[in-house]
Amino acid sequence: MSHKQRIRGVSLIELLVAVTIGGLLIFGATQVYVDSRNAYEVNETAARLQETARYALSVVEPDLRMSNYWGLVKGAGLVTNQALRTEASAGPPMNCGNNFAHDLMLNIEGTNGSSTFACIAYRSNAVTDADTLTVRRASVAPADAATNRLKICSTRIMGELVNNSAGCTGAPAGQVNDLIVNSYYVSQNSTGQPGIPSLRRVALVAGPAFSDEEIIPGVEDMQIQFGVDPTGMDGRATKYVNPDAVDVSEQIISVRIWLLVRSETTEVGFVDGRTYTYGDRTYTPNDGFRRLLISRTIQVRNALGT
Repeated sequence: MSHKQRIRGVSLIELLVAVTIGGLLIFGATQVYVDSRNAYEVNETAARLQETARYALSVVEPDLRMSNYWGLVKGAGLVTNQALRTEASAGPPMNCGNNFAHDLMLNIEGTNGSSTFACIAYRSNAVTDADTLTVRRASVAPADAATNRLKICSTRIMGELVNNSAGCTGAPAGQVNDLIVNSYYVSQNSTGQPGIPSLRRVALVAGPAFSDEEIIPGVEDMQIQFGVDPTGMDGRATKYVNPDAVDVSEQIISVRIWLLVRSETTEVGFVDGRTYTYGDRTYTPNDGFRRLLISRTIQVRNALGT
C-alpha cells in the first residue's frame, strides 16, 4: 500500500452519512429538551394553580368556620345596638349600604352572582357570574387599640355593638373583640395586573369604614351553596341551595364553595375545551389558559350560636 493510500481522508459519502447521523442526534437531543421543558412548564403551572387554590381556601375557610362567634355571648340575638338594613341608619360605614356592618343576624350571606353585591367592587369590575360571600363575627383575638372601630363587648349573658369600648366590662367578667365583616368576591382585574382575575375582600376596618383588598390573583370564579337546616334547630344540613334561596327561618349549617383558578398567561398550543360544571354554573372556556377547579364543604362551627 502506498503512502498516499494510507493517509487519505473520508469520502464524500462517508462525510454525508456522518453529518446526517450527527444531525439526527442533535435533533433528538433538542426534541428531548423541548419536551422536558414543556413538561416542566405544565407541571409548574399546575403547581401554581394548586398553591393559589390552597391559599385562597386558607383565608376563606377559617373565617367561615368562626362565623356567628360573638365573644362570650351565645348568638347574635343577644347583641344590642345591631340594626337591620331596612331600619334607620345606625351610623357609618355606608359604602356597602345602610347598616351592612350592623346587620349581625345575617352572620353568613351571599349573592348568586355579583350584580346585587352591596359593596363597591374594585374599580367596579366584579365578575358578574361569580357569587359573593359575606361573613360576620367577632374577632378571635382581643380588640385592637383603635377607638374608631366597631367592637363587640360581651359577657356571659349579653353583648353590645359599640364604636367606643371605653364603657365595656373588662376581663374576667367580660371581653372586647373587634367586629369582623368580610365580603369576598371575584374581580376581573388584579391590583396592578389588568385582565388577570383575582379573589378580593371588602373588609371592615377602623374609621369605621370598608377597605377593599386583594386576597390572591388567579381566581377566575367562585360559586357558593349553603347547606341549611330547614327547622333552624337540628344542626344538620339536609339540602344545599344557592345564596339567594335561603329562607329566613332556615339555619345555615355549612357552606360548599367552588373556586375556578386560572393561569396568568396562555399556553402556546393548548386549548382548554373542557366543560366545567359546578354550583349552578356550566362553563366551557375554549381558550389557552390552564385551569383547576376545586371544591370544599366547610362546616360552620358556631351554626347554632357561640
